[in-house]
Amino acid sequence: MPRNYWIVVASKDHAVYGVENSIVQANHGKRAALDRMRPGDEIAIYSPREAFGMPGRLQAFTALGRIADDKVWQADMGGDFKPFRRRVEYSRVKDAPLQPLLARLNFIRNKNSYGVVFRFGVVKVPEPDFHIIRTAMEDGGDRKAAL
Repeated sequence: MPRNYWIVVASKDHAVYGVENSIVQANHGKRAALDRMRPGDEIAIYSPREAFGMPGRLQAFTALGRIADDKVWQADMGGDFKPFRRRVEYSRVKDAPLQPLLARLNFIRNKNSYGVVFRFGVVKVPEPDFHIIRTAMEDGGDRKAAL
């Protein structure tokens, strides 16, 4: 099967937690998007903000990895929060701001309203677009490393 490429939207603090724990969860812990991913698929985390629920913009890609296996599992975070997760093998990369990449990313058709693309929390993107993001993160981006 061909590899798929995904952008998962999460604040940077959640991205860092995911990298530290080798996991990804999407859409506030819902299962559907994770079920569409397959082992070997690549993901990038896009972080509109530094911290969940806090003001201030980041608008950068903050983590990069590959889906490690075919298992979707449910974690128990206490209370009623039991998010679904997948294992991810993350690469050591640096944050890459969206703005310098925006003109070259074809999956974002309206460059003036690019936030609309990310509103569903998980976006499947074409390989050439993912390559642009991956290269920016591996080449150092413009910010410090996620970890």
